[in-house]
Amino acid sequence: MTSKNKWFQILKSPKRRQWEELYRNRWQYDRVVRSTHGVNCTGSCSWNVYVKDGVVTGEIQADDYPAIGGDIPHTEPRGCARGASFSWYLYNPMRIKYPYIRGILLDLWREAKSKHDDPVKAWESIVEDKSNREKYTSRRGKGGLRRADFEEASEIIAASNLYTIKKYGPDRIIGFSPIPAMSQVSYAAGSRYLNLIGGVVMSFYDWYCDLPLASPQVWGEQTDVCESADWYNSKYTVL
Repeated sequence: MTSKNKWFQILKSPKRRQWEELYRNRWQYDRVVRSTHGVNCTGSCSWNVYVKDGVVTGEIQADDYPAIGGDIPHTEPRGCARGASFSWYLYNPMRIKYPYIRGILLDLWREAKSKHDDPVKAWESIVEDKSNREKYTSRRGKGGLRRADFEEASEIIAASNLYTIKKYGPDRIIGFSPIPAMSQVSYAAGSRYLNLIGGVVMSFYDWYCDLPLASPQVWGEQTDVCESADWYNSKYTVL
């Protein structure tokens, strides 16, 4: 009997049932921590995350939200199906963990840095040279990204920002931060940076492209509305 067939016999045996150990081991944990999901999520639902040896093994919605009050039903459990599978994203081999820069631009940058001690001068030598600029702008949308370290990526960003401010003015730098409901820290960091340098802070909806248009067009506000718990009190609801 081959090892494969032997495994098959064990799997099918009603007496040994060793295959069940796979599931028992899969869902074991040594501690539970409270967390949420911070990737393109505006709900920030509370989750109990199960951890074994520092690795997330699974998660389940927390069900200890305080009562809203009155006759309004509880909102529990809060948490979507995508959130329940989010821990798989953490260990996905496709997850991006490092900065990636267009390869031709990275080569141009390193060459320019070898000739200029001032990073701003190095960036200037790239963008004000028509041939160099064409080399990397013509590659947009065609892949060719290469991994860089955070220090190098940060230096390119800083140099390009300073160059733009000196040549064109700070209001030519326009950006947006993650949605505040996702992470107040991330949102505040980006928006404060743009404010301090005199840049323009766009709406985060310009990034996500998911602004629900009906409400702003009718009422003139931007999603500044009552929460869904108040629907319970309504006499007439339009969807």
